[in-house]
Amino acid sequence: MSKIGIFMADGCEEIEGLTVVDLMRRAGVEIIMISLTDQKQVTGSHGIAFLADELLEKTDFDSLDGIVLPGGLDGTQKLGKNETVNQVIRTFAEEGKLVSAICAAPSVLGTAGILNGKKAACYPGFEDKLTGAEICMDEVCVSDNIITSRGMGTAIPFSLAIAANLLDQEAADQLAKTIIYNLK
Repeated sequence: MSKIGIFMADGCEEIEGLTVVDLMRRAGVEIIMISLTDQKQVTGSHGIAFLADELLEKTDFDSLDGIVLPGGLDGTQKLGKNETVNQVIRTFAEEGKLVSAICAAPSVLGTAGILNGKKAACYPGFEDKLTGAEICMDEVCVSDNIITSRGMGTAIPFSLAIAANLLDQEAADQLAKTIIYNLK
């Protein structure tokens, strides 16, 4: 079974983070919510408090197959300033592990130098922070092991792209059907 982590910083966009957590768990992917502070309680950008599973300093990153960075301006700024976050995303990118970010958070990937030659999407206005990337205006951009997305309204397709990467497209399609997403 795949196992991934999601960094949760105070000020994160709750829907972008918790949608990924919810859909991964529905798909059978183990996902660990990682608090950047010394407390498991995280308060999102809209005042919604929730509990992470682990603290940053206690996380075994070697056991993870990928990492997710949710957006939210304050949360993204905290992710970008955290040396452990930057080390993890660089290492995962180099090792070919999944590195995914949504909304403002792809800017952290750009600043870390891991978007060179990749397609990447972000929240409008953050394109100049996607250093080295080919800007993608799709809801979700998949470029090898890097998945990026544009914002809260794209949290479901972002999560489904992560599921397709970790499992397969059939599993992602089945998950979409189960949640009554984009049935045609």
